Order: sequence, then C-alpha cells, then structure tokens
Amino acid sequence: MSAAPHQGCDRAIAAAAAATLPAGATASTSATDHPRIVLATTILASSLAFIDGSVVNVGLPAIGRSLNADGGVLSWIINGYLLPLSALLLLGGAAGDRFGRRRILVLGVSLFALASALCALAPSAGLLVAGRIAQGVGAALLMPNSLAILGTHFEGEARGRAIGIWAAVGAAAGAIGPLLGGWLVDVTGWRAIFFINLPLAAAAIFLALRYLRDEQQAAGATLDISGAATASVGLGALTWGLTVATSGAGLHWQSGLAIAAGIVLMLLFLRVEQRAGDSAMLPLSLFRSHSFSGLNLMTFLLYGALGALLLVLPFVLIEYDHYSASAAGAALLPLPVVIALASSTMGRLAGKLGPRLPLTAGPIIVAAGFMLSMRIGGGSYWTTTLPAMLVIAIGMAVAVAPLTTAVLSSVDAGHSGVASGFNSAVARAGGLFTTALLASVLSAQGAALLDAFHVAALACAVTALASAACAWRWIDA
Repeated sequence: MSAAPHQGCDRAIAAAAAATLPAGATASTSATDHPRIVLATTILASSLAFIDGSVVNVGLPAIGRSLNADGGVLSWIINGYLLPLSALLLLGGAAGDRFGRRRILVLGVSLFALASALCALAPSAGLLVAGRIAQGVGAALLMPNSLAILGTHFEGEARGRAIGIWAAVGAAAGAIGPLLGGWLVDVTGWRAIFFINLPLAAAAIFLALRYLRDEQQAAGATLDISGAATASVGLGALTWGLTVATSGAGLHWQSGLAIAAGIVLMLLFLRVEQRAGDSAMLPLSLFRSHSFSGLNLMTFLLYGALGALLLVLPFVLIEYDHYSASAAGAALLPLPVVIALASSTMGRLAGKLGPRLPLTAGPIIVAAGFMLSMRIGGGSYWTTTLPAMLVIAIGMAVAVAPLTTAVLSSVDAGHSGVASGFNSAVARAGGLFTTALLASVLSAQGAALLDAFHVAALACAVTALASAACAWRWIDA
C-alpha cells in the first residue's frame, strides 16, 4: 500500500499526543533548543515507514522474476510488513510510554535498518519475507513514538505548524516513493529499494541520540504482551490461510484450519483485552461509542479496497501493459498529489458540514473511480488509468481529513491517543486482508491477469460502497 493515504490516520496520533502525555511530562517549545532538528528527526524516522510502504509495490514483478516467487509469496512480501505493523502499532506506543520514547524510537529505527539490509541481501524469497516481518516490527516501534515525540516537543501554534509540516513531507514521501522505487528498480535492480533505507536510518539514529531529550517515563505504564501476541498470531493465521486459499492451492484442510484458528484467536484476543481492563492494548470500552465502531469498520473497508488497487495496479501496468517500473510508479502520482492539495480544504469544509456527509460521499466517489479502473488494460494511460486515479484521489481527499477529526471526537480526550492509533492500525489491517485475497491475481498472466484485475476492481467498488453505508448508518452528523 502507498503510505500517502494513511496520512489522515497517522496525523491523528500526533494531534492526540499532547492529550496523552505521560505523568510528570510537559509539552513545551522550550524543551529543546533545536526545534527544527527535532522535527527533522521525526520526519526522517517516519519517512522510513512511509517510503517503504509504497516503493515495494512497484518492485514486485522484478522480485518475483529474480527470486522465482509465485503470487502467494509475493502477497507475503507485502503482508509480512503489514502484519506486525497492524498488530503491534499500539504496543509500540505503549512501549514508548513505559521505557522512553527516544529509546524505543532508536530501537525501532535500528531494527528497521537491520531488516532492510537483510531484505536487500536476501538470496531467497523466504529470507526476504523474514526481513519484511522484521521491518514491520521496527515500523510499529518507530511510527507511534516519532509522532508522540512530535506532539510532546511542541505546544500551541508551534505544534500545529510542526504537525502540518510533518503531514506535508509525509505526503511528499508518499508521492515520491513509487516514482523513486520504480527508477531504482529500472536502473540498479530491486535490491536498491531496501538499501536506500540505510542512510536515512543512520541519520535518524544520530539526530535522535544527539538532539532528542529523554522524557520522564509514565508511572505504572504496562505492556499488554498477551494481547499483542494473541493478535499477532491470530492475524498471521488468518492471513496465511486466506493467502493459500486464494492461490493456486485453493482451500484445503491446512488453509481451512489456519483460517479457523485465526478466527478463534481473534475472539480470544477480545477476551484477553476484556480481562486486561484499562491496561489493555485496546480497551474494549471504546466500542461503546457507535461512532467509533462505525468509523473503524468504514476505515477497514475503504483502506482495504484502496490497498488492493495500489498493490495490483502497478503489477498489471508492468506485466500486462509493459510499463517500466518508473512509469508504473509515476502512474500512481495523482493519488498523493491530489490528497495533499485538497485535504486541508476538505478539512475546513467538513468542519462546517460535520463528518457524516463527507465520510459518506468520499467512499462513493472512490467507488466510481474503481468502476472507471475496469477500463484499464491495453489503452492509453491518459484515457484509462489517469481518470480512474483522479476520481479515486478526489474521493479519498474528501474522506481523509474528516476521518481524522471524527476519530478524535468519537472518544474522550483520555483515550484519543489509543483511538487514533487503533484507527491507523485498522487502515493497515484492511490492506493486510485484501492483499491476502489477491494471491490468484498476482499469479495470473496475460488476459487472465487483466480479467482478474477487473474482478478485483469491481469487488473494491462494492467494498467502498459498503464503507459509505457504514458511515451513513453509524457516524453521528
């Protein structure tokens, strides 16, 4: 998935950070003599996850040919990253509260760098997937803490300005990522898309150790290890079962057992969180709010549909229409550009209209874009791909900013951090499950690939319409 569409979810974490400061901590511009360097450090750290979340999609065809990987393995190259990021994002934020945000940030960036080196040097698809899993763990540690640091080192107008700069740079990274990744694949090979993380990580670690302050740790903060482990194993079993079931192997007793085990473990996760009470990674009391439940169901469906398209579209353009990796990356450019340009305007408009109308209209527009994407394949980019991408981008721009505001207002201030973090994890989990369902598409060739893509686009349109129905039914006006 491209990182750019996640900006709305991730920005909510930064906005909520000041409301969830650890005991004894204060947010102040005087906390550091180098506010610009602090901002640069958080941007560098976050950019690792943003760029890596978008560049790999355009490299999948080259990776598949180089490592002789089938569609199921290619799905895991994406989901190996999304799985731990979805399951451990909240735990990463809690770890920062417990052990210090700078310490966990540096740990996450270091793990991400080591995993990137493993991915770049991987001689087999299995080791590449292992590296991607480690990257996802590192991203789950660095993402919430880079944003929490941003929220706690600034206050008032300075905080709003810093968050705005972070969001703009993140959107730019989402725009440049596929283009840069495609160029690297074409010029030097797919391994370069992982090597590029190493200098960024080194710079982020140096700046963090040199310029970020050690915050006072939260008294009594606990880590919900049992909840995180249950969620991770449950999501992993579900993902593996769905990937195998939708690949050439089809549904058999092993994949069926994995899916059943995953469902049981996710139900057990709810039980574990209920017993954990206020110390749970995901307090179940949040779901007493119908708006919060509806927002997250809508997020899961909308971002799941979008993630499927952003995975399959460059694959189809490269394999069927014979685009270069650079051209396929450039084909995605309208999405982050339009979202970046239009989101602030839509945010102001949503403030006047309320979140319900834009969060219903946005997914409907996205669904229209998915229907337009069924014309992709064999035609001109300007008359097939571009119109579909523009319509999808406009729909997402309508929805992204109101989603941030609605998530934060659906719960009390004391739970804003965990609510926004969970919403970000849900967005990625949507991509996780849709990617698991796309193994057959990634395994197809020629006309069969195009037919499978069109079926997937239609399914994405239906899913986007379902997300609009969720918004209209459960989100308060």
